[in-house]
Amino acid sequence: MAKLSVLLHEIDNGTILLPEFQRGYVWNRDQVRGLMRSLYRGYPVGGLLLWETEPDQASIRGGATDGGVRRLLLDGQQRITSLYGVIRGHAPAFFEGDASAFTGLRFNVEDENFEFYAPAKMRDDPRWVDVTLLFTEGLDSFIQDFSAVPDKLVVYIKRLNRLTQLLDLEFHEEKIAGPDKDVEVVVDIFNRVNSGGTALSKGDLALAKICAHWSPARQVMRDHLKRWKDAGFDFSLDWLLRNATAVATGRAVFTALDTVSAQEFETALAKSTGYVGNFLDAVSGRLGLDHDQVLMGRYAIPVISRLLHLSPGGKFTDSVHRDRVLFWYVQSALWGRFAGSTETVLAQDYEVAKESGIDGLIASLERWRGGNLEIRPHDFEASTRGSRFYPLLYMLTRVNGARDLGSGLELRAEMLGKHASLQVHHIFPKALLYKAKYERDQVNAIANFCFLTQDTNLVIGKRDPQEYFTEAEEKHPGVLASQWIPADPDLWRVERYPDFLAARRELLAQAVQSFLTELRNGTSAEVPADLQPVAVVTVEQDDVRAAQVKAMAEEIVRLGYTEPALDSEIADPITGRALAVAEAFWPDGLQAGQGKPVVLELDPDVADLPRLEELGYEVFTSVDALLGYVTRRNENAAGTAVDEPVERGRPVTAGAGEFDQAMRSIYDRARGEANYHAAYFLSMLAEHGSLVTARRLLHAPTVSDGFAALWERGRLDLTVEALVVQPRFVDLFTPAEVEIAWHRLGQFGYHADR
Repeated sequence: MAKLSVLLHEIDNGTILLPEFQRGYVWNRDQVRGLMRSLYRGYPVGGLLLWETEPDQASIRGGATDGGVRRLLLDGQQRITSLYGVIRGHAPAFFEGDASAFTGLRFNVEDENFEFYAPAKMRDDPRWVDVTLLFTEGLDSFIQDFSAVPDKLVVYIKRLNRLTQLLDLEFHEEKIAGPDKDVEVVVDIFNRVNSGGTALSKGDLALAKICAHWSPARQVMRDHLKRWKDAGFDFSLDWLLRNATAVATGRAVFTALDTVSAQEFETALAKSTGYVGNFLDAVSGRLGLDHDQVLMGRYAIPVISRLLHLSPGGKFTDSVHRDRVLFWYVQSALWGRFAGSTETVLAQDYEVAKESGIDGLIASLERWRGGNLEIRPHDFEASTRGSRFYPLLYMLTRVNGARDLGSGLELRAEMLGKHASLQVHHIFPKALLYKAKYERDQVNAIANFCFLTQDTNLVIGKRDPQEYFTEAEEKHPGVLASQWIPADPDLWRVERYPDFLAARRELLAQAVQSFLTELRNGTSAEVPADLQPVAVVTVEQDDVRAAQVKAMAEEIVRLGYTEPALDSEIADPITGRALAVAEAFWPDGLQAGQGKPVVLELDPDVADLPRLEELGYEVFTSVDALLGYVTRRNENAAGTAVDEPVERGRPVTAGAGEFDQAMRSIYDRARGEANYHAAYFLSMLAEHGSLVTARRLLHAPTVSDGFAALWERGRLDLTVEALVVQPRFVDLFTPAEVEIAWHRLGQFGYHADR
């Protein structure tokens, strides 16, 4: 057993450390509140697992003692780090994470609750005690604060004293020791005791062994990853290790690094980062794929690293060789070559690269595809920017001289000027298509996208293609063809939209197939100069769904969870088939290393949800449901299921009964007139009543699923917000609540008399 005060002292002295393979701190504020609440109430919170090892057996984080046995914390990191941060007022030396999770905790001596500092609520209320200040300065300063309430003084001090006695809390310790307990054995134990979270990967284990002999390895790799991220490309540590393993061993499994010395690995890492740099220069300068959103098939890159390692000088031998490699890269990415059993496929391709180079890789890929590497129109039927065919549209725009519909200039950095950037433009405006009753996957079809400058996108706005197509072609002949827009004016009418998409898919497929064939044959015309990166700005101000997902992501990050990947394709690991293009995706769980991967898929009809669930993904098909789940999860972590207070409106008047009828009426009308069945809204009405339901929706961090669905149907008049701003109901709500309703309605194009 070890007292908490002793454990904290050992951390101060550098006796208790973290092994390098440990994941960083991932708890959020509600988990910290829940821990403190449990400890204060005397609930059990589990023991600790420590690895006692000699200095040369493991790489550590947080400094080291001068020789002697090290005590490395394997299980209990989140709890001990939280307690250290709250009690000491700063993070321990081994800390990696967000320190705000334990900064500013307050304890209310009246109701014995823990909350984080909220100025408006706590600034002038001495009952909210700074927990860190209590531990660092003692009780004396608070006795004076409570002298103004002598009848409560004894009770308050007793409660604070009880809180400080947490330092005497004893944790049960289990220890792993002995010469046979090497890194591999300990990592296996770690994975077993942390079965509730995400186990360490094979890459984590390999890197732990490397760090034991070359301690800077992880930091050196992180420095490379940061440099690429600053350039617009976001890679993982595991991915970089794949590249280094390919160069060092020619094998795909990380266990191949067991026979590689620290010096050999350091050399291989330096070479592999050089090869990756060469590839990124080529894919950006030759194909125009110059940022993370369009860099597809990143697990094809280790094969290219291996290929370059086997090439004279570690470079492409000439422009023909480079183009053929890029052809193979694009094709392998499009067809999900590395979405399945990655190590098996990598091993096959490493061997082919060694035996017959890029020619062999192309031939092998063609055999794997049954002899078919042709791009066909139906390949462009997908929707959203997460689709694997979205990068092809961007590539065509960059390499084939697509021109801006406003200025007529080619969409190149050198043509547009230093401050120019591109935006994704919906050729047929979303509002026009939704009004015509087209579904969301049709509205966001890739064939309805093109790239324009910000200025042109702003000028075109929501205009009908029949108008601005004619103007653009008259001012700049040939500009429509440069964007693969069908020349037949009859296809520019909204009622012919499906035919327009079909015709444009034909043009896109022909253009891509022609360019890729030239790459493969080595006959493509040389680009006059390397394509310079162009910033692509995403602006979806008029899209409620996009705004809703963005606000949801921001709220989840605010609540202490990981930022998701947006518009992310998820492929079947066996077949490489695209299962979904998720609006938001947490591949490592909402908190890294804890729980299942989480998917938000708002178009369930075009996704394979059963297969996703079979593969272990936690799938949500509603923003409301996901936020509700996160809220309940935080309430459970904090140990309180009490609803946060909702700002109340003015006293209930006779108008409340009429408002209740109106709320139920908009539900019925939405179902009958807009074919929208608001089941979640109906359940809220049944549980909370009309006024509380309306206030909850107004105080939510995002617009509701119902608001988004009714916007898509052009029926914002049936939203709760439209009801709230009606003159007969405004007195039921605060001015702030009414203003929220006006803001949301105005932001998305609904205007009524104020």
